Amino acid sequence: MTTVSLLAALALGACTNAKDVLEPSAITPPASSAQSSAAPQGTSTTATTPTATAPAPTPAPSAAASSATPRTPAQTAALAKTRLQVAPIVGASVDAAAPLTAELQTRAKQRGLTLVGSTDQTATHVLKGYFSTMSEGKDTTVIYVWDIYDPSGNRLHRINGQQKAPAVGGGEGWPTVAPATMQAIADQTIDQFAAWLGSGGAG
Repeated sequence: MTTVSLLAALALGACTNAKDVLEPSAITPPASSAQSSAAPQGTSTTATTPTATAPAPTPAPSAAASSATPRTPAQTAALAKTRLQVAPIVGASVDAAAPLTAELQTRAKQRGLTLVGSTDQTATHVLKGYFSTMSEGKDTTVIYVWDIYDPSGNRLHRINGQQKAPAVGGGEGWPTVAPATMQAIADQTIDQFAAWLGSGGAG
């Protein structure tokens, strides 16, 4: 009878141990039990550090995966290979073109594009912009057209649109266009250019 009761006790103990092993394994690796036994020997700090570090990388891959979802490797490669040259802006005043060109550079870097100078012979695409304004009461609308060419001068694509915003100061035309309006156009232009490249426009 004693042997049977001992076997039963061992069996129950095994079940309890199995549960104890399965539940913590979802949080910490099985090796933590070995580290915890070594902790009293003065390596408690070392044992604690891996436990705190182990869960940290877990959310990182998921964040990276979500950010990589909108862009495929092929699209990323197309953007990385592109060297975009921006031709002198036609129609816009110098004051209005300054925030536009500065934001084109900033947005291009954010999207993984490289802008090159007007004398750079390695450009893969040339962007030519044509601008005009239209005053409507207290608002000014900037109308823009961008033509994208290959180095040989063949037009590949066209981006066009308009940006309406409250006029700044008095009068009409370019003096009433705020820098933020031109920056918004730059952002939209680079985003549309990148989307076109990602859809196969680079080929």
